[in-house]
Amino acid sequence: MTATPFPDAPLPPPLPYHRLAHATGRHQWWRPLAGTGLVLAGAVVAAMAVLLVGEIVGAVLNRPVDKDGFHVWGGIAETGSALLSLAVLTPVVFLAARWAQRRPAGTLSSVTGGLRWGWLGRCLTVALPLVVASLGVMLLLPESAGGGADGTGGGTEWAGWPDFLLGLAVVCVLVPFQASAEEYVFRGWLVQAVGAWWRTPWVALVPQALLFAAAHGWGTPWGFADLVVFGLVAGVLTVRTGGLEAAIGLHVVNNLLAMGVSAAIAGALASEETAADMGWMAVGVDVVMLCGYAALVLRLANRRGVETVAEPMPVLAPSPVPTPVPAAPVWGPR
Repeated sequence: MTATPFPDAPLPPPLPYHRLAHATGRHQWWRPLAGTGLVLAGAVVAAMAVLLVGEIVGAVLNRPVDKDGFHVWGGIAETGSALLSLAVLTPVVFLAARWAQRRPAGTLSSVTGGLRWGWLGRCLTVALPLVVASLGVMLLLPESAGGGADGTGGGTEWAGWPDFLLGLAVVCVLVPFQASAEEYVFRGWLVQAVGAWWRTPWVALVPQALLFAAAHGWGTPWGFADLVVFGLVAGVLTVRTGGLEAAIGLHVVNNLLAMGVSAAIAGALASEETAADMGWMAVGVDVVMLCGYAALVLRLANRRGVETVAEPMPVLAPSPVPTPVPAAPVWGPR
């Protein structure tokens, strides 16, 4: 039996990004909770799997062990392992959308049901000069105010060409997946999970920004505030542009450049410092960059007519069943 649209049935309202859990009409109040539990469990399993593989390979290669009995790989390899542990969260979030919420995984990417690669490319283009400029200014700041902003700590000893090229290769290969995975978790899953219950986006945007900052650890109050601002800007851009592309573009460029600089400095990739350790002067520079990026992206999205809501599907009604001919039996599948 086919289906035809009701000619006079009103269309459901368009869905903004944070409400896409309702895209298939299968939303129930418990589905976001079940999906979040699945994401948390999947994150633990993924991290354990990466650790286990590293330990198995370390045993095969007879790598040295630390005081806790774990094999030691060195700063570059351990950085790669940490990035990989985050990168594998993207398929975990996709599975949560499919299994727990019964909706296409692509609805996590944008209101069009997939990642808009052309729009992502434009966002990367906008982010690159802004992040380069802000990072350049940060590198000129006194170390007492801006130390750690780029993950370099206080040392500036050249890493040497072999370590630099190896570290840069690891960063270039894994950071795009790591940064995009964080966006799928915080600006994607968490925003849509909370947005499934609330129509206003702010109820969804504020918690994810706080959790995003907390996930980077506690360094300085200024660094925590900077991460909250980053999370809020990325969240607003996600809702206002109807997808994760603007947030992914900013996050990828920021991490590539910051960690690329760290790869050039001896021991910097092994440092535990993150953006949470920024000083107040570096935070001031970064916030200006974030606001400038947001303004330019929103203007560009408006000029290019980027879709910000999901088009509603028409209400369907079954087509009338043809009247059978009385003189002949009607056979059909059982």
